[in-house]
Amino acid sequence: MSMKAWRNVVIGAVLATSGAGAALAHHSFAAEFDRNKPIALEGEVIKFEWVNPHSWIHIDVVNPKTKVHEHWRVEGGAPSALLRRGWNRNSLPPGTKIIVQAFQARDGDTRASAAEIRFPDGRQLSLGNPTTEAVAAAAARAKTD
Repeated sequence: MSMKAWRNVVIGAVLATSGAGAALAHHSFAAEFDRNKPIALEGEVIKFEWVNPHSWIHIDVVNPKTKVHEHWRVEGGAPSALLRRGWNRNSLPPGTKIIVQAFQARDGDTRASAAEIRFPDGRQLSLGNPTTEAVAAAAARAKTD
């Protein structure tokens, strides 16, 4: 094999495998969250992580049954999707009260995926998570059928 052909093989292999880590790190909604386990979470923002591939809102929720404080992590869209919807990294400062309609993690962890959040005054904001938005819309349609 010539040096040029060898170089092209190596470059091709590097390009083919360079995206594998990101592809493996990303998940499908159905693999991690259960569309049959909707949950309503009401609490205060602990922190808002402005990270890729999904943003995360950490909230302190008082479990209505046990009255115990639980730390929930709610998955939102990527920062680029949130920017298009008017968000920035300071949109949810700690202490902000929010209400989240979400879908629980399949593994029972205090983790969920949400399409939007509401504030006590009734305002709503999209979390820029298109897959969760589609699941929420399908669930709403199923209730009316």
